[in-house]
Amino acid sequence: MFNFCTYENTDPKWTEVVSKAKSYDFYHTQCYHSLEETGRSVLFVAGNNDAFVALPLIIRNIKETGLYDCTSVYGYCGPIASTVFEELPDGLLDYFKEMLLEYFTTHGVVSVFSRLHPLINSDIVFDGFGTTKFINKTVAIDLRLTVEEQRQQYRKSNKPEISKLQRNGYEVVEAKTNEEIDKFVDIYYETMKRVEAGKNYFFSKDYFYRFLNNSCFQSKLLLAKKDGEIAGGAIFTFADKIMQYHLAGTTEKYMRDTPMKLVLDQARILGNDLGLDFLHLGGGVGGSDEDSLFLFKSGFSKFRCDFKIWQFIVNTKKYNELSVTASKESTFFPLYRSVDK
Repeated sequence: MFNFCTYENTDPKWTEVVSKAKSYDFYHTQCYHSLEETGRSVLFVAGNNDAFVALPLIIRNIKETGLYDCTSVYGYCGPIASTVFEELPDGLLDYFKEMLLEYFTTHGVVSVFSRLHPLINSDIVFDGFGTTKFINKTVAIDLRLTVEEQRQQYRKSNKPEISKLQRNGYEVVEAKTNEEIDKFVDIYYETMKRVEAGKNYFFSKDYFYRFLNNSCFQSKLLLAKKDGEIAGGAIFTFADKIMQYHLAGTTEKYMRDTPMKLVLDQARILGNDLGLDFLHLGGGVGGSDEDSLFLFKSGFSKFRCDFKIWQFIVNTKKYNELSVTASKESTFFPLYRSVDK
């Protein structure tokens, strides 16, 4: 009745499956997974000619053990399906979980972790299969509303501040040259240093070029300029009906003006013109609804989503053995990797 398949990120079947999903994002694509350097990317698929469910994961070596664990790409990933999960054929989700467990067990996988997509409600997939945990709220602009209704949800102070940016000579343009991309990368690095971001946020310059020139999804680098000088910018992605605010940065010189407000306003208009459903802005840095990044994003919309993660210990005995030297007070998952964090 159902079949189970695994596709490496070099297999064109990956793109074929994702393109048939009811809803997906660039995080699920083959090209985005090809940027991953921490392990081997695999798309797990179960179904038949009429319906399917799929989950992309990265399989990593656990040093000097001959064992493995799985994680998800940076960002919001999780499962996708041919229809909403609640409408999949009877037995498909149980079959999917059964086959995943068999794969994990026979391939020496100790634990599995995945960030889930806030706009794709996938909790039902993991019923009785590990644990899903709520992390924080994220912000999205509902582009299905009229332009006027969207703007009515802006924080009161945003509207005059955006108008002031325009009066003061700020403009938003799409990056067209390598020089502009290089300048944005420098600004991004400057921003990450300023906020004391972890080393995982310092992507190589090659990463940005490969990201912006991939063949699986569209992306645009929007720049805020004043008098021809780049003040800041952000990369936005477009996949299916979802637009994502991905990587961003602002120079110290222009921070007080908050030019990113104008960038997000213009990105919203672009999303409307493209007929998309959502511009997802994401959440805060520390998982708190009160941190400054979340407060900034929440000024653009009242629409909130739940960001959750999935954790699954496949082999409890090995998990505990590997975690013996880790601090039991740590909430990091998997616990045995907290010592390398």
